[in-house]
Amino acid sequence: MTNHHVTDLLKRPLRDLRISVTDRCNFRCTYCMPKEIFGDDYEFMPKSELLSFEEMTRFAKIFVSFGVKKIRITGGEPLLRRDLPDLIRMLCEIDGLEDIGLTTNGLLLKQHGKALYDAGLRRLNVSLDSLSKETFGKMNGRGIGPELILSNIDYAKSIGFQVKVNMVVQKGVNDHEVVQMASYFKERGITLRFIEFMDVGNDNGWSFQQVVTKKEILEKLQENHKLVPVGADYFGEVAGRYRYEDEGAEVGFITSVSESFCSSCTRARLSSDGKFYTCLFAASGYDLRKLIRSNAQDAELASVIRDVWEKRQDRYSDERTEQTVRNRTKIDMSYIGG
Repeated sequence: MTNHHVTDLLKRPLRDLRISVTDRCNFRCTYCMPKEIFGDDYEFMPKSELLSFEEMTRFAKIFVSFGVKKIRITGGEPLLRRDLPDLIRMLCEIDGLEDIGLTTNGLLLKQHGKALYDAGLRRLNVSLDSLSKETFGKMNGRGIGPELILSNIDYAKSIGFQVKVNMVVQKGVNDHEVVQMASYFKERGITLRFIEFMDVGNDNGWSFQQVVTKKEILEKLQENHKLVPVGADYFGEVAGRYRYEDEGAEVGFITSVSESFCSSCTRARLSSDGKFYTCLFAASGYDLRKLIRSNAQDAELASVIRDVWEKRQDRYSDERTEQTVRNRTKIDMSYIGG
């Protein structure tokens, strides 16, 4: 399949695709799927509404033909999707795709890690917001302590995975653990990425007052460590990276609130039920599942994907105000992935 690379109205290329494989999760994190909203009787999508792995792979091939180099598997919690290694194998066979990663809460890594590695997956991002049993248990909404996740991270590293850890930092919740988290993962040579608390979705009670900015976190870290900025590896790299001067370990900052990176955003998102989104903060997506299940040919699918991207002008984080946060309805992060 040959399609030329595409750019949007702001001249941003299409380089990254995030594929959500399920809307289900075994955590109820307060900033993503608060249990007050996503209770035990919450109705998730039936299997018939989810894209099959064959459909996901077909879309992925088209996106790669437009210039996508990296795919990240997300959820919900992607390890809840049955037979996920089959999808990894299928994606690994796509010519031109250079990198596949997966974001997980880490709870099921010991059950599924080896099969995923054998299928060709090499990179994991594990979400972990605290080393405190009490704090982490409250934040994940299930009372699960960090020891299990830490053990699973060690296991993943032992079988060969490159692991990064993501920490969503909230003022008055876990910001007091920034230095402790940094020291723990520095000692183990694991990159820790601090994520500013974002107003993703409509249910997490977000406000500017709860945000701990990169500047604040960096100042805390520099009281204990000498950090040196690291240049971006590629156009559109999300995390601002710093290296500890005394060794090669790194920390990263994802600064959607305090330092928007909209101008270099190259990411498209495909939901588990086949909606195509051009922004994490979008209100709606284009229904590709309807097309593919009406027997559309690849050329027609490619034409639609091209058209949607070429009309893209999203820059929500550049435009974020208290008013837009209050008035704009957005897709939930649990549905589209981070």
